[in-house]
Amino acid sequence: MDEILALNQMRHSATHVLAAAVLELFPGAKIDIGPATEIGFYYDFDIARPLTAQDLPAIEEKMAQIIGENIPFIREEVDRTEAREIFERLGQGYKLERLADIPDGEPISIYSIGNFVDLCRGPHVSATGQIGAIKLLTIAGAYYRGSEANRQLQRIYGTAFQTQQKLDEYLKSIDEAKRRDHRKLGKELKLFTIDEKVGSGLILWLPRGTTIRMELQRFITEELVKQGYELVMTPHIARLGLFRTSGHFPYYKESQFEPMLDRENLPLDMTIADVRISLERGEVDGFLLKPMSCPEHICIFKSSPKSYRDLPCRLAEFASVYRWEQSGELTGMTRVRGFTQDDAHIFCTEDQLEAEILGCISLVEKIFITLGMADYRVRIGLHDPASDKYIGSPEGWEKSESALRHAVKKLGAPYREEIGEAAFYGPKIDFVVRDVIGRDWQLGTVQVDYNLPERFDLAYIGKDNLPHRPVMIHRAPFGSMERFTGILIEHFAGEFPLWLAPEQARVLPVSDPLIPYAEEVHHVLLGKKIRATIDARPDKLGAKIRRAEKEKIPYTLIIGEREAENCTVSIRSRLCTPEKEVMTVAECAQFLANKISKRAL
Repeated sequence: MDEILALNQMRHSATHVLAAAVLELFPGAKIDIGPATEIGFYYDFDIARPLTAQDLPAIEEKMAQIIGENIPFIREEVDRTEAREIFERLGQGYKLERLADIPDGEPISIYSIGNFVDLCRGPHVSATGQIGAIKLLTIAGAYYRGSEANRQLQRIYGTAFQTQQKLDEYLKSIDEAKRRDHRKLGKELKLFTIDEKVGSGLILWLPRGTTIRMELQRFITEELVKQGYELVMTPHIARLGLFRTSGHFPYYKESQFEPMLDRENLPLDMTIADVRISLERGEVDGFLLKPMSCPEHICIFKSSPKSYRDLPCRLAEFASVYRWEQSGELTGMTRVRGFTQDDAHIFCTEDQLEAEILGCISLVEKIFITLGMADYRVRIGLHDPASDKYIGSPEGWEKSESALRHAVKKLGAPYREEIGEAAFYGPKIDFVVRDVIGRDWQLGTVQVDYNLPERFDLAYIGKDNLPHRPVMIHRAPFGSMERFTGILIEHFAGEFPLWLAPEQARVLPVSDPLIPYAEEVHHVLLGKKIRATIDARPDKLGAKIRRAEKEKIPYTLIIGEREAENCTVSIRSRLCTPEKEVMTVAECAQFLANKISKRAL
């Protein structure tokens, strides 16, 4: 059996052991579902009292006892009536609702270990003794069926590995991930904050975090200019009809903010309920906080006639967009409700398509290499012909998917194809990056689209003086500035390379009489556009050095009486040992400026 499949089967079996342990310790508890995940497993419970972290050791001990008894997993197929009687007798109402989800004609199976019975498709290991090392991790709230309208259950997360050694390695990686958590470091390093008075999932960039973001934007803008992009700006809202035409509304309705009414044309006698129904039907107009900027970029493209000589037309924007995420899914900077995409759309001919895709890929590669994230793989998301969620013709899908395949093969990076993972309007390339502690992150994306040009009736005049339909490419190397920055914080553990560091150098005068010379040094650094400060607080040098280290300042420039007399500085670095530990002020400023200009890691 495939190693990953075997691990998932073992973890799925561990969820049953978890549920059995909870029911023994908390009689009367109701159980819902317990799947395996990429990093372990979880199970959702409805228990009379809130669980706490102090409950986990006892549950884990009970699980260990069940595993030690090597109880066999027994599978039995039953009819719907028998299954209903079993779970009615057990008082497990959630299982009865899950039973109702199983389509008529599909087999209904139950699994039991000892007295514990669960509704499950399986498969499982043959006995509990085949479950390896386990560890319960956390408890969290989870709405039944993922809807805030339903009761909130208690979700217990755990993990399991074949050996204790592998479990210990994983737990060590969890500790490292906690140390690097961007929410913790973001607060300590004063990079960003979230204020409930502003709203959950809405990032307030503090000055130091804004510096990082602006450096990232400056970096990619330089690359965009080299590739012939033109920068544009679009509003945060647009008429609802624009997103009806694109298909984003109502396709993405559940992940969008509620439309805003066009009050000038609203009938006075309509109730709120009537208005919502009319909005759904398109009978009254309104505005929408934009979930993406492609429809507005299309309007820019259409604002003037185009010929084949104008193509490819490359439009780029750092565009703020808004998505409605449930509060339980919000996570610091990596899962938010308002974010900025490094968004761009290319309008080109079919003959230009492959070259433009390769240009997008080269930009993504440049970003990853510059940021030390060279360990990545490529995923091609294809449409599922059996699904009705996709728009457009089979011919358009075949052309766009073929173009992506050819481009990825030329890239030479490892890739895999996943059916059903395309956007509703076109196939896509996703870049999955592995960070320094082995976690995978989906970052840059490139999407080919034959459908929106059709829906918006886009055209250019070809060499034959006839109108032709352009192809559209959507691409975002960073994806979201918020999410990308959060990932970078964790990737670098807050210790950013010099060019990205919010504060690149700190001048440390040993005593107050040396502050005037420190100010001269500071002035020279600022003249070279180096982000520098002076620590003139009346502390000893050791305290100043420790403070700079805690705040992860790349370079500290120490000034004592000898340095002041010789017009030099003594250099300390947390990044590397400088070739010269003492330099003149001009040498030091040029040394730092050179490193910054190269965007060295």
